[in-house]
Amino acid sequence: DGLSVSFDLYDPDAPYFSAPRRRVEVLRDLTLSVHAGEVLAAVGASGSGKSLLADSVLGLYEPNAIVSGTIWFDGVRQDAASLAQLRGREIAFVPQSVANLDPLMKVGRQVRGVARDAADAERRAERQRALFEHYGLAPEVGDMYPFELSGGMARRVLLASALVESPRLIVADEPTPGLDLDLAVRALDDLRAFADAGGGVLLITHDIELALRVADRIAVFKDGTVIEETAVESFNDPSQLRHPFSRELWRALPGNGFSVPEEAIG
Repeated sequence: DGLSVSFDLYDPDAPYFSAPRRRVEVLRDLTLSVHAGEVLAAVGASGSGKSLLADSVLGLYEPNAIVSGTIWFDGVRQDAASLAQLRGREIAFVPQSVANLDPLMKVGRQVRGVARDAADAERRAERQRALFEHYGLAPEVGDMYPFELSGGMARRVLLASALVESPRLIVADEPTPGLDLDLAVRALDDLRAFADAGGGVLLITHDIELALRVADRIAVFKDGTVIEETAVESFNDPSQLRHPFSRELWRALPGNGFSVPEEAIG
């Protein structure tokens, strides 16, 4: 609610030893919500602040970040410390890069995580086996290191890692790059199934076509804020879209001819 995130940076255009500091705002007065049982897709161009939104929801702030606004989870106001307690438990993260996997640890152990006791260790092991079977990963994959996996396998391992704790909210930051179309569709269908079972999903992506396939609502990002939040059905008819940038996104879809709006010419 009203989330703004800025960074205190040195001016890159000034002389090295005398560069003044300046504040650069990346997220600006951003308000959106994810409800239980739905997928909210945040779409927009690269560099619009979508990934920083994911970090903010997870309570991951750089030391030079200046944060204002409010983040709520299940009706409780949060700060960085409380979000850290939720992270990996109530709130799970699917990162956009497979480089987030530890290259020195076998992937089965990474998915299982740290157990509290012997009973929890067995529960996690069984959950990992069930998730691997669901995603078509053979049992022996658990004994492999990340460099031994294909890109699609690594993506599925990341998704299994997010689901192993049975979270209530999944934040998925560009979860489909590197996957072929069939696997990308299946990954998003799994996020849809998670929402249908009562969870919430914040899907951050620039692939509008895939977002429209699984989302309930679309939040259109531009210049660090949400310029329009609308039902996915609104993208069936551009006249239902309020903001000109949203209509440009509609026109850029393959089924709409990749056309360039007249107001963008010249």
